[in-house]
Amino acid sequence: QVQLVESGGGLVQPGGSLRLSCAASGFTLRYYAIGWFRQAPGKEREGVSCISSSDGSLDYADSVKGRFTISRDNAKNTVYLQMNSLKPEDTAVYYCAAGALCGAYHLRHPGWYDYWGQGTQVTVSS
Repeated sequence: QVQLVESGGGLVQPGGSLRLSCAASGFTLRYYAIGWFRQAPGKEREGVSCISSSDGSLDYADSVKGRFTISRDNAKNTVYLQMNSLKPEDTAVYYCAAGALCGAYHLRHPGWYDYWGQGTQVTVSS
């Protein structure tokens, strides 16, 4: 059974950090592009970052560039999203997803991703 499970969310003060994890079971993550998306209440799902399967190339939304870092640990079948300098506007449910391709276009079109986790809540508030 193909499954993605996110963890690491929580409540953090502005300026703080969190590291989200996306663990896969039932398939091998390194053969897929992995994307992180987020959805705040009343807003559309937004692509945050992705990492490709082939050359490890990365992409980030402009809103998180310089603050978030995506990485993968193939031995652990896990992808991470390190989030630093968090802002209240980063508050959302964060999802990881597995698909074929990573790029700015694919972050804007979540339909390119085939498998999704259940999400983890990130709340940035003082």
